[in-house]
Order: sequence, then structure tokens, then C-alpha cells
Amino acid sequence: MPQVKICGVTTLPDALAAARAGAAFIGLNFYKPGPRYIEPASAAALAAALRAQLAAHCPLLVGVFVNETKAELQAIYDQVRLDFLQLSGDEPPELLAALHGRAFKAIRPKSVTEALALAASHAPGATRDERAPALLLDAYHPALYGGTGTPASREVVLAVKALVPRVMVAGGLTPANVADLVAAANPWGVDTASGVENGNPRRKDHASMEEFIKQAKAASQTIL
Repeated sequence: MPQVKICGVTTLPDALAAARAGAAFIGLNFYKPGPRYIEPASAAALAAALRAQLAAHCPLLVGVFVNETKAELQAIYDQVRLDFLQLSGDEPPELLAALHGRAFKAIRPKSVTEALALAASHAPGATRDERAPALLLDAYHPALYGGTGTPASREVVLAVKALVPRVMVAGGLTPANVADLVAAANPWGVDTASGVENGNPRRKDHASMEEFIKQAKAASQTIL
């Protein structure tokens, strides 16, 4: 079954609802200009409360970053006690490799050719930890670093999936279309943020999260 990441969570009730719906990952966004930004101190409090309530059943916590330094990544990783770092900006392969398996890269390619080139360049530094994606594939946007609500190209998804062992797909996924993607491409994981919101980027719709995860998992069962 695809691993589901609910991204851009900013409140403990939303994090608990995502976990109880079956999310494997919760994304915490540390990109200050983004509408889902959460301050590190607030994220640390949320993470501690979530782990206290869920213990071993707590989803993996992923910090989402855009063009941060290694020092800042390390500081927030330690402060929040993140499980993984997601590099969603223009970070070079050398930074990914320097994080020693604690991070994965998100790419937003314009074409199949660019997607394969980016995937190959980041492959040496990709985490080998099978709990995490080796690569996150998001939809291209000329100005935004994800969270656009724009679907990723199906052609690009299939091309990258053939090259990379664990691909998580993001971009415009909702309860209404995630089953189609899973049935067509069978990705390792799927990621949603705006697709489970009702117009407020700082709050998740709990029924939408439940339906998203239900549809993703049901579609994978038809493949098996």
C-alpha cells in the first residue's frame, strides 16, 4: 500500500487526526514565506505532544525546508526531533549527501528529461532508509516550492519510478483523484497538503484526510 504523507500540518488536533486516519508521515513546513509555516518552537511542542499521546504509533515527522543551510537544518532537526528532512528548494546534491541519510530531495521537473537528470544527480545522496522515500516528485511551478495544488505529470511519474526505488508523488492530489494515480502508477507513497483543506492552508479537514487515505489504500488493493 502507498505510504501517505499529510503535509503542512500546523496544529496538534490535525496531526492526531492524520495519524488516526492512517498517515505514515506528517510534514511540518519550515519555509517562512509559505502559508503553512510553523515556528520551530511550536513544532517541537506539537511533536512532543503527538509522541506522548501516540507513542510507537506516532507517524514519522518530516521537516520541509527550502534552501536552508546545513547548520539550520541540523538545529531544527535536533530541536523538533524530526525523523527526516525534506529538501524542497534548489539544494545541491552535495548538501543531501552531507546529511548522511536523514534527508530526501523533492524535485519539480519541467520534463521527463529534466526529471531523470535530477533523479540521477541526487541518487548518490538519497537515504537508504526504507522507511522514507528516496525521492519526492512534485509538480513543476515557475515560482512556488510545492503546495500549489497542481498535478504532477503522469509521464514524469512513471519515468522517475522506473529509475528510483521509492518515489513519493505530490502535486494536486485529493480524495477524488488519488485512486487514479495509485492505480496508474503505483507509487511508493503519496503526499497531500491543499488537497485535504477547505480553503484554509493552516487547517486540515479531518474527513478529507480519512477519505484520501481510504482511497489511496483501496486503489492499491486493486493492483494486488
